[in-house]
Amino acid sequence: MSCFKRNISLAKYTTFKIGGLAKYFFVAENENDLIKAVKFAKNKKLPFFILGGGSNVLVSDKGFNGLVIKINSEQRTMNSNKIIADAGVKLSDLVKISVENNLTGLEWAIGIPGTIGGAVKVNASAFGKKISEITDKVKKINKIILSIELKLKKGNKKESKKLIKEYIKERKKSQPLEYASAGCIFKNTNSYFAGQLIEKASLKGKQIGQAMVSKKHANFIINLGEAKSKDVIELISLIKKQVKKKFNIDLKEEIQYLGF
Repeated sequence: MSCFKRNISLAKYTTFKIGGLAKYFFVAENENDLIKAVKFAKNKKLPFFILGGGSNVLVSDKGFNGLVIKINSEQRTMNSNKIIADAGVKLSDLVKISVENNLTGLEWAIGIPGTIGGAVKVNASAFGKKISEITDKVKKINKIILSIELKLKKGNKKESKKLIKEYIKERKKSQPLEYASAGCIFKNTNSYFAGQLIEKASLKGKQIGQAMVSKKHANFIINLGEAKSKDVIELISLIKKQVKKKFNIDLKEEIQYLGF
């Protein structure tokens, strides 16, 4: 049974491996747990934050003076060419499930860390495809995503597996997967790729403390081992300043900030 815990380190719950303590921490296994947790936060007049797989987020070294609700619901069902999945289901698991059931349309998401709930919230994208393109229905409560229905097409398992191998190969070649990171730091637009602008601003390999702009992909900031959130913040600030100066473009962060 889930219970409210106090002073839990958030570093181990994020892909960046950075961050201080959450004043309260709760693992929600189902909808009732989630309702219970939100009620707890409101009764105590606490801010709360919904945490999925922990990618796409930077937690302050000072932690979060509120309640972190870790979504851990993992129910999923198949219905013809549709997959209905709880928000806590890992995106990588859904890719495998779709392929095993001869469905196509989700192969591109292989290697994206985090949960389907988080992916839908930020409209995760890769290789020119977006999760919104295959999202049919989203069930919410208090604006919190509970479950998602994905609509895929009938495919061929062999072809899908071949496609997945190509996507994995491309990710390994172009992304610093061997280091802890939050994924892409800045949003891309129809006008530009953030990574290209950062590279042209000669910031690849730029390091502050133990945080570094990846030499492989300039839109990734990597944790070399002992990075602090302040190192990352300083690096983000420098990148924005340099890109603005060189291209007169204001980069917008894709990551969420917690505890700042």
